[in-house]
Amino acid sequence: MDMAMMKSKFRPDAPAMSVVRRSRIGMAVGALVLGAATAVAGADADNASFLDDFTTFDMSRWYISDGWSNGDHQNCLWSQDAVAHEEGRLSLYFYADTSETHEYKCGEIQSRAVFGHGTYEARLRTNEGSGLNAAFFTYIGPVHGERHDEIDFEILTANTSEVTVNTYVDGEPKHGAIHPLEQAANDAFHIYSFTWEPDRLSFFVDGALIHTVEDDELPITDQKMYFSLWGSDTLSDWMGPFEHPAGPKRMDIDWVAFTALGEDCQFPDSVLCEQ
Repeated sequence: MDMAMMKSKFRPDAPAMSVVRRSRIGMAVGALVLGAATAVAGADADNASFLDDFTTFDMSRWYISDGWSNGDHQNCLWSQDAVAHEEGRLSLYFYADTSETHEYKCGEIQSRAVFGHGTYEARLRTNEGSGLNAAFFTYIGPVHGERHDEIDFEILTANTSEVTVNTYVDGEPKHGAIHPLEQAANDAFHIYSFTWEPDRLSFFVDGALIHTVEDDELPITDQKMYFSLWGSDTLSDWMGPFEHPAGPKRMDIDWVAFTALGEDCQFPDSVLCEQ
């Protein structure tokens, strides 16, 4: 399968959205009510360092994928209803909700800015569930008018005791590895980090180096940052046989940060503070 077709089709003409928080998650997991706004104010500059602890949900920084899927392999529809904010945390959901095209809805956010060399970090926890993928990754591709470059952390939640890392370089998969976790991804939050340099890519979990790539063939194009939770009932060899969830599944994002290459550690939990 062409993985370029599996990534989010960001709509560059999509309007800015405003956010109204609900305190409860209902049957439709409708924790965010989104409406059109007139402009995006204070959006991040490309390649600018930031730390977002989700005290608020900043719609000038993040875009919510809504109303489409990434192809026939995906059995859920990206939906704003599957993204929920509580002060200090953002949650992405996967749950049963039949639409004209899909039986499930799922959540994804993506940055409005693009980022290049530097350190990318997020503190995450996810539920278990065969046939689901909880991902923290960067991506740019033909839908953005660029070649397909990508750097991934993926938790295939059929087995939450491990995390997969990989890249795509001009559309070609490279540098894949699977790393065991000391605590399962559904039992504890973990900090997933990678440092992208011109000639090296280093992956970390909870500050410990798990995989290093030193290669002439690394991504070269600045990319958008993504978080997603989605399912498939066709990619069972990779994600496990899909199992209908008895209730909503979720991926919690405690915080996310980017530190441009050459800049100092921004906050105590950063992997850069340990180097």
